[in-house]
Amino acid sequence: MMTKRDDSLSNGIAILITLQTFTKQDSEVIKYDRKFEGQLFQMGNSIYLRYTEDDNQETAVVTFKINNNGGIQLTRKSKEMRMQLFFENNKRVSATYRTPYGEIPIETVTPSLSVNINDFPLAGAVHIDYLLYSGSKLLGEYKIRLQFTT
Repeated sequence: MMTKRDDSLSNGIAILITLQTFTKQDSEVIKYDRKFEGQLFQMGNSIYLRYTEDDNQETAVVTFKINNNGGIQLTRKSKEMRMQLFFENNKRVSATYRTPYGEIPIETVTPSLSVNINDFPLAGAVHIDYLLYSGSKLLGEYKIRLQFTT
């Protein structure tokens, strides 16, 4: 985890994010691979990585909050929806997915989670493997591979 460096971290630093996600649903695997310009900042003991996804259908702000205890909170907000997921190693954690039609309770189970951040030069990687459930129904298996550099 990063040490408190200077005020620039509280104001934010521009970063380049490389994101890969792998989604397995009903034995079909979908790979997503994109690069984003984003921002890294520190508030208290938490590190935040934020970027904007923009495709033809919607724009969404995505934030990874990395807590000093190793847990990660992922928030994805668009005009119509808000999803907030929580990841902790080998734990089942409740979350919500807010849609225009109401909130859907979901849960994550995270068999593998790792965060590596280097101070000089500022760079890092976040790896999350998780299962997404609605009640007892498995919605999918996911892998997030995020790397960032200044």
